Amino acid sequence: MQSLSSTPVLRHRPFLLFLVARMATSMAFQMLGVAVGWQIYALTASPMYLGFVGLAQFLPMFLLTLVVGHVADRYDRRAIARICQIIQGLSACGLAWASFSGWQTKESILVIIFIVGAARAFEGPALQALLPGLVPVEIFPRAAAWSTSALQTATIIGPAVGGFLYEAGATAVYSASGVLFLAASVCIGLVTVQRLATKHEPVSFRSVFAGISFIRSRKEILGAISLDLFAVLLGGATALLPVYARDILKTGPWGLGLLRSAPAAGALTMSVFLARWPLRHRVGRTMFRAVAVFGTATLVFAVSTSFPLSFAALAVLGASDVISVVIRHSLVQIRTPDAMRGRVSAVNAMFIGTSNQLGEFESGLTAALFGTVPAVMIGGVGTIAVVVLWMRLFPQLAQVDTLDQ
Repeated sequence: MQSLSSTPVLRHRPFLLFLVARMATSMAFQMLGVAVGWQIYALTASPMYLGFVGLAQFLPMFLLTLVVGHVADRYDRRAIARICQIIQGLSACGLAWASFSGWQTKESILVIIFIVGAARAFEGPALQALLPGLVPVEIFPRAAAWSTSALQTATIIGPAVGGFLYEAGATAVYSASGVLFLAASVCIGLVTVQRLATKHEPVSFRSVFAGISFIRSRKEILGAISLDLFAVLLGGATALLPVYARDILKTGPWGLGLLRSAPAAGALTMSVFLARWPLRHRVGRTMFRAVAVFGTATLVFAVSTSFPLSFAALAVLGASDVISVVIRHSLVQIRTPDAMRGRVSAVNAMFIGTSNQLGEFESGLTAALFGTVPAVMIGGVGTIAVVVLWMRLFPQLAQVDTLDQ
C-alpha cells in the first residue's frame, strides 16, 4: 500500500485550487511591484521614494498584526482571503485608471499601496493558516515545498510579464494585475476544507497576545523567524533594483522585470528540488548555512556591473532564501495547534513584512545616505554578521534535526 508520505499532493483538489490562487495573487502582486517601482522612480528620481513604497506596505501590516491573527482564528479563512483579494484587485484597477487618466502622482501611488498593504495583512495569515487543513500532516512538508514552488514560479513570471507589459504603459500592467487578483478570489471560493471544531477563547488581552507568547516559548521557532527577519531586513536589495536597472546596468523596464524574476528563478529551482527530496536531518544548521550564502550573494550583486553576473547572483540569493523559508514555514505550521495558527501566522507575517517591506525602506534610506552600492554592501555584511550572532543566541535552532515533532 502506498504511504501518505509518498502520495502526490497535487491529487488533493482543495490544495490544487489553493495553489492556483496563491500563484495568481502572487503574480499579480509582483506585476504591481514592477509597475509601481518603475513609475514612482520615474516620477521622483529618488531612491528614498522606493523606500516609502515599502514603508507604505509595512505600516498596516505592523499596526494590524494582533487584529488579523484573531480574525483568522475566529472566522472563515477562505472568506477573509477572498475579500482581501477583491480589495487588492480593485486597488490595482484604481492605479490603472489613474495612469490612464493622467492624474497619477507619487502620493496617489503611496495611498493605494497602503490599502493593498492592509489587505495583504489580513490575507497572509488567513492563507498560511488555511494550508495545513488541506492535506494530511504526513505530507505537509511536501505541500509547503509545492506552495513555495508555486509562489516562486509566479514571482518569476510576474515581474517578467510586468516588465514587458510596461512597454505598453503602466495602465496595461495594473489592469492585468487587477484581473489576476480577482481570479484568485474565485479559486479560493471553490476551496473546500474540513475545519476542526474548536472552542474559541473569549477575546482578552491574553488571547490577543497568545501568538507572541507561543513563539517566545518555542526558542527554535523564535530563532528561525527572527533570523529570517534580520537577514532579509539587512540584505534585501530588491527595493533598489530600479536604480540598478536604470542607472548601473543601463536597461529598461524589461531589464527590471528580469532582475526581479532572478531570485524567484533560483528559488523555484531549489523548491522543486526540496519537493522531490525534502530536508530530513540537520535542518537547523542547514538554515544557518543558507542565510550565510544569501549574504554572500548580496555582496556579489552589490559590486556587479554585468547584467548576467547580477542575474546569477540574484538567482543564488533566491535559492538560498527558499531553504530558510521552507524550514521556517514548516516549523511554524507543524508545531502550532490549529486553534492558534491564525495568531501565530499573523506574528510570522509581521516578521516577514518587517524583513521585506521595512527592509525596502531601510534600503532606500541607506541608499539616500551612502549611495546605492554601499547600501547593498552594508546589507550583505550585516546578514553574515547576523548568522554568526544567531548561532550563539539560538543554539536550540542549530540543534533542530527534523521538521516534524
